[in-house]
Amino acid sequence: QVQLVESGGGLVQAGGSLRLSCAASGSMFSTNVMGWYRQAPGKQREWVATVGTGGGTNYADSVKGRFTISRDNAKNTMYLQMNSLKPEDTAVYYCNANVLRGGSYYPHWGQGTQVTVSS
Repeated sequence: QVQLVESGGGLVQAGGSLRLSCAASGSMFSTNVMGWYRQAPGKQREWVATVGTGGGTNYADSVKGRFTISRDNAKNTMYLQMNSLKPEDTAVYYCNANVLRGGSYYPHWGQGTQVTVSS
């Protein structure tokens, strides 16, 4: 059973920083494609960033240059360093793991962590 547990959310003023963590268990972490998504009140869940098995990264335009996604395969953990936070970054942030199984990838989700940015 794949389990993803996010931590690190909280309340921060605009311009501040937070670091989110996602601890994974129940799968071979190094073969997972990992990512972060977020969902603001009244809006659909949106993709934020992805880190591949080789460490390659991709970002949504809205966070490019401010957020950094990374992974530590030895700790089975993924991170999202968020700098220069804006009120529009306020959302529940979800960890996503695409787990390789039988040649296909299957998505799994964490429970989410709230990030609130005050103006």
